[in-house]
Amino acid sequence: MSWGTELWDQFDNLEKHTQWGIDILEKYIKFVKERTEIELSYAKQLRNLSKKYQPKKNSKEEEEYKYTACKAFLSTLNEMNDYAGQHEVISENMTSQITVDLMRYVQELKQERKSNFHDGRKAQQHIETCWKQLESSKRRFERDCKEADRAQQYFEKMDADINVTKADVEKARQQAQLRHQMAEDSKADYSSILQRFNQEQWEYYHTHIPNIFQKIQEMEERRIVRIGESMKTYAEVDRQVIPIIGKCLDGIVKAAESIDQKNDSQLVVEAYKSGFEPPGDIEFEDYTQPMKRTVSENSLSSSKEGKPELKFGGKSRGKLWPFIKKNKLSLKLGATPEDFSNLPPEQRRKKLQQKVDDLNKEIQKEMDQRDAITKMKDVYLKNPQMGDPASLDHKLAEATQNIEKLRLETQKFEAWLAEVEGRLPARSEQARRQSGMYEAQTHQTVTNCAQDRESSPDGSYTEEQSQESELKVLATDFDDEFDDEEPLPAIGTCKALYTFEGQNEGTISVVEGEMLSVIEEDKGDGWTRIRRSEDEEGYVPTSYVEVYLDKNAKGAKTYI
Repeated sequence: MSWGTELWDQFDNLEKHTQWGIDILEKYIKFVKERTEIELSYAKQLRNLSKKYQPKKNSKEEEEYKYTACKAFLSTLNEMNDYAGQHEVISENMTSQITVDLMRYVQELKQERKSNFHDGRKAQQHIETCWKQLESSKRRFERDCKEADRAQQYFEKMDADINVTKADVEKARQQAQLRHQMAEDSKADYSSILQRFNQEQWEYYHTHIPNIFQKIQEMEERRIVRIGESMKTYAEVDRQVIPIIGKCLDGIVKAAESIDQKNDSQLVVEAYKSGFEPPGDIEFEDYTQPMKRTVSENSLSSSKEGKPELKFGGKSRGKLWPFIKKNKLSLKLGATPEDFSNLPPEQRRKKLQQKVDDLNKEIQKEMDQRDAITKMKDVYLKNPQMGDPASLDHKLAEATQNIEKLRLETQKFEAWLAEVEGRLPARSEQARRQSGMYEAQTHQTVTNCAQDRESSPDGSYTEEQSQESELKVLATDFDDEFDDEEPLPAIGTCKALYTFEGQNEGTISVVEGEMLSVIEEDKGDGWTRIRRSEDEEGYVPTSYVEVYLDKNAKGAKTYI
């Protein structure tokens, strides 16, 4: 099968067909190009999605990722980021292996097609020129023959007429002979051109056109093969990333299988455990006898017997948390206590442990810096030309001073930590605090510091000693303020949403539905100061009451 023999007369149709083939190839290139753009857009959207749900640094979200379910979600986000990278690889490979290659091939194909059809048109023009020459010689031969016949008839007519002179007859005879000669010449010329045309035509239909059409056929078949190979490459590019995408999905499955619900439940306990003991039974209050209301030993009233009004400045040796004088002073100043005494015992222990660990890391960092300066100083001593050893003395002294400050700070927090752990129930050795690499260095100092502090029989430290160590300068001024202060005016009312057993100093018990007066708003620590009567006032959790502030009261905030 050859286009040159089968389609010898379909030059125009072949020209249209080959142009259609190039259009198909360009359409496929456009399809692949749009696919690469989709892959890039999809990869970008996946990356943005993964970035959007990544935990923000130094935020509450980052703390949430200690749970195994959140860790699995974070692993999923990372795997999706890698998954997006594979779609970028698909786009890059399709662009380099298909789009760029085919665009270059299309240019070459257009040039080759143009050259082949140019040769075909040239052969067509040549055969058409030969045909025109043949037609011209044929018409001339026909015309000369007719002229010769007319000249012969005229001569015979003149020769038969007796009235015509002999000279006229001779002239007609010569004219007829001339026309016959011209007809013979035209005949010979026509015969020669005809033979030459037949030869050209044979070569055109049996040599030139078949060769040109054969080249066009080979060009078209190469185009078909090329587009088929490109389609295979298209599939292979996708297939090459399937194993890596499979690994990404396996990573997501593995992360999901690593979720441990028991571990997450334990983390919730560690995060929110307060360390308080559950409240005891409430004693029966007998109103049939004219006697003072009795409450359990753990209630707030036990610490107020014999006092005409509520005083927060007494030298009670009961448990200090959550409202010792020092804590009230910190709240008054609007700052979080340095020893985290505003937190429940368990949460306070965790904060102190974290602070100790951070300080130990800072100490290690300073020690590394001091060691580096010491080594550099030794190098300068051995090689004075490299630098002056005395120039490092200031930095070395500064590093040593920083280490000493950090160690003193660590000792302070270690002492508070020992205080809190002395109050908490016994814990397993592994679960007890781990003070880090400097525990051995600071243990003796912490022990001495803890022993020097005055303790109450139940293991808690007295308010008096705590004030001396923490607020030595401000204690005198603020003691008078809290001990002798006049009762605060009410700034609104509140309704108890839930029953609260105030068993610690500074708190007050409330019953669900009870209406009380508000004398101090929540300062941001989660507690509101309320009053039941002139002799009963204290703090309750803000979430346990619904507050109605009097806008006209002094100190009340205006809410919009």
